[in-house]
Formats: sequence, structure tokens, C-alpha cells
Amino acid sequence: MYNEINLDKIEIDAEPPIEEPARQYYFMAECREWVKNFEQRHGRLPKACVVNMGCQMNARDSEKLVGILEQCGYHMIDSEEADFVIYNTCTVRENANNKVYGRLGVLHGYQKKNPDMMIALCGCMMQEPSVVEKIKHSYPFVNLMFGTHNIYKFAELLYRAVTKRSSVVDVWEDTEKIVENLPSERKFWFKSGVNIMFGCNNFCSYCIVPYVRGRERSREPEDILREIEALAADGVVEVMLLGQNVNSYGKNLARPVTFAQLLKRVEQIEGIRRIRFMTSHPKDLSEELIEVMKQSDKICKHLHLPLQSGSSEILKKMNRRYTKEQYLELVEKLRAAIPDIAVTTDIIVGFPGETEEDFEETMDVVLKAQYDRAFTFIYSKRTGTPAAEMENQVPQDEVKRRFDRLLKEVQRIAAKKAMVYKDTVQKVLVEQMNEQDNQFVTGRLDNNSVVHLKGTSDLIGQIVDVRLTECRGFYYLGEVL
Repeated sequence: MYNEINLDKIEIDAEPPIEEPARQYYFMAECREWVKNFEQRHGRLPKACVVNMGCQMNARDSEKLVGILEQCGYHMIDSEEADFVIYNTCTVRENANNKVYGRLGVLHGYQKKNPDMMIALCGCMMQEPSVVEKIKHSYPFVNLMFGTHNIYKFAELLYRAVTKRSSVVDVWEDTEKIVENLPSERKFWFKSGVNIMFGCNNFCSYCIVPYVRGRERSREPEDILREIEALAADGVVEVMLLGQNVNSYGKNLARPVTFAQLLKRVEQIEGIRRIRFMTSHPKDLSEELIEVMKQSDKICKHLHLPLQSGSSEILKKMNRRYTKEQYLELVEKLRAAIPDIAVTTDIIVGFPGETEEDFEETMDVVLKAQYDRAFTFIYSKRTGTPAAEMENQVPQDEVKRRFDRLLKEVQRIAAKKAMVYKDTVQKVLVEQMNEQDNQFVTGRLDNNSVVHLKGTSDLIGQIVDVRLTECRGFYYLGEVL
């Protein structure tokens, strides 16, 4: 593992290794020398700031960026007025891109005050050639750009950028490579995301992700298990297994492994008390997985199962590859096997061609599925996806009316379902101090619901018995027993 490597003993006067991850250790050692020179010139360590702008996959990538920067010797801070700022970008919606462009203007102002400041961009947004060209021409002060496929090269790219002081651009169209055993600095000491696969093969017609994350690549189960064992040894009690579609894990391995089989092996790791995962695509949800969840004491009784639309016709246009009836059958199987499971979902309103009848089909699924929580979205046209070119875009006033109606209904159902747990005793993993009141801490139930309770920081990281005294719709108030 990377924490067994002594970077100070690496011969940086020798040629860099070809094999990974040894090559990246070499460049971390090179960056350390650069940092020492910076400290001699300025009387302090260079400050670095990593800004995560995306999903859980991005958040995990950002932890890797922080880990590498710390190994290089940087002092990590939260302020963007730093010597090195890197944005880990999202591009799922075009307004995410616009947010980055706006922030670059602010960073340029900081850079003018600090000539040593360097600005880097990585993540999904960098996988779009038009974006890279725009940044080259409109924001030439950006020092480093790379994408999603070669994040493992960060130390090498950082060294090139800080020593050459010229713009470095290294974006790959795709890759089959997965590099293990690189540094990572977790945000929480007691829980961690774990990538089990990368990329997506689904090509939903509204989604840019397969174009920027590439095809599905599964990690070897042994590598995943070793990582989780190391996390458990370091005090982690909850892991979240991450992938764009975890249900298709293992299909592209030389020796195929199902996601359910992987879960059974993760369950056996001592010290891990909670196992979560996301995201699950309905078309690949197997009866084997449902059975493993049913039998498990560690897998959280929560499944995020994106619906997107309740209309089979719209689902076909979305290229989701299941029907309304098939989806409802899955929910019925889940609830029959695991009666107390919390089912959450994503729903898009106003997809091109959506009629009032199509929307009523979505409302029908909402009523029948009885979601514990639903994340609702107004369709946003995403340039570069098939849906953006579709005819019959729905008028915005009509979309807004449908969205408001849907939101009201999912909130009503969620509030009713949440009330079931009022006055019961549940186990809560305490995660952090409450952001509004420092007399309270905040944690989560097995089903992912948020709980606020009176307590101090010594509770953070503990799983405690809590009586849920009040239900406030989207969260609970509770007291430790």
C-alpha cells in the first residue's frame, strides 16, 4: 500500500519508473523537493485547495487529489486564495460548466495578487473537447487540465506544471487502465466511499456521463477487498461502494463476479458494520442481489433505484431498457423480501415528448411505489446528448406545473412514511457536529434518514441507540439512550 512507501528514499536523480504506481511515487518525491525549495524562498509551505463540484464519484476522486497533494508536502486549506487551486468539475448539466467559468474569473483575480498561484481543472468537464478549447483561448491563465481517465497521473502532471510554469493539458478519450494503491485522504475517519468500477455503458439519452467517464471498468475484487480491509483496520465502520451502475459490476472481468457475490465477501470483513452502495440501475437488479440484501445484517436497508419516468414510452426514448410494469415488479419484490427497506429514486419531469398522459403514468408509479424519498428534477437539455436534439420539447410553464404537483405528492408520501419511525429506537451513525447548533450532532439511520440529537463531538464516528422523538418530514430529532 502507498502508506508503506518512504518517498524520501526514492532516487529522484534516476530516470522515472515506467510501471505504475511506482512512477507516481517518483513524481511525488520530485514534488516534495519542489515544495522544499518553495518553503526556503517563502518561509512557509505552499497552500493548496481542492474544490469538489460533483457526485460521490467525484468526491472520492477529490480525496485522492488531497492525498497526493499532502504526500507532496502541500498545506491543505479550504480557501481558494491558495498557491494551488484545483476544481474537480461536473458536467452533468450545462449550468455546472457555467459555474466553473464564473469561478475562473474570481481565481484570476487572486492569481494577479499572487504570481506563484497555479490553477488546475480536472474531472468530467475536461472530457469535452469544446470545453478544453474554450479554456485554452478564453482562460489562458489556467495552468493544468486533465480528465477522468488519468487522474492517477496527478503527481506527474503537477510536477510538470510547477516546474515548467506553462500550461499542461493531458486529456484522454478513454482508457482500460486502473491504477491501485495511490494516496487518499478521507473526509471522514469513520466512513469512506470505495470505487468498485468506473465508467458507464448505459447511454441514457439525456445523460452525458458515458461520454465523459468512458466504458465500464470493474476493479478486481481482491483489490477492493484489500482496500476495505485497510479501511476497517484504520477505524472505518461504514463503506459506500461506488459505481455509475453497481449492478453491472464484474461483467468485464477476466473472471466475472456478480455484485451480489462481491457484497457477500465485503460482509465478511471484520470491523465493517454498515455497507451502502449506489447507483443501482433497475435493468440489472437481480434476484440474487435482493436475496443477499435480505440475509445481510450489514447491508443497509436502503436502495436508491432511479425511475426517471413512469411512462414506458418515455422510458424507451430515454433508453432506460425497462418498462413501467417491470420497474413496479422490482419494487414489489424488494418490499416482499425486505419489508422495512427504504426505496428512494430520481424522477425527471418534462422530458422531450412527455404528454399529460405520460406524466400521469409517473404519478401512478409514485403512488404505487410509495417512495421514502424522491429527488425530482426538471429536464435540462444537455448539449451532446441525443435528447437535446429531440423534437417536442415541453413548454416550461407546463413542466413547472407538473413538477410542483409531483414534488407535493412525493413530499406527502415521504412525510407519511417517515412518521412510522417516530417514538422508536433506532441505531444512528453520528457523522458530524450540527451545522446550525453546536449543542447538537447529526447522523444517519440505516435507511439513510438524517437525525439531529443533542451531543458532543466525542459521539462522532459511533453507532448509538437513539429514540426518535420528533419527525420533521425530512429529518428526525432524537435523544441518545
